[in-house]
Amino acid sequence: QVQLVESGGGLVQAGGSLRLSCAASGRTFSSYYMGWFRQAPGKEREFVAGISWSGGRTRYADSVKGRFTISRDNAKNAVDLQMNNLKPEDTAVYYCAAGRLMTTTKREYDYWGQGTQVTVSS
Repeated sequence: QVQLVESGGGLVQAGGSLRLSCAASGRTFSSYYMGWFRQAPGKEREFVAGISWSGGRTRYADSVKGRFTISRDNAKNAVDLQMNNLKPEDTAVYYCAAGRLMTTTKREYDYWGQGTQVTVSS
């Protein structure tokens, strides 16, 4: 069992930065592939970034490549998402998720956080 709690969301102007954090409970955190997803109003929840168990492999949606960076610290049971050069279209609720497979498919993830709102003004 893994419980996830996101933090760090907020309101920022276009071009600005935010860092999201996800705190995980459970001793098996290091065995999970971690992902960040987001969901804008009226849209499907979409994959943003993912990171392997060791942190050695990462994957990003094309829309955020070069702007977002995912990282994890297994000793602290934490995964972060650094978001730079934010755009209004990045506005969404951001969710942290844990799964056993390295995938962009949301149904493959077993555990989800409650989400944190990110709003980017133009």
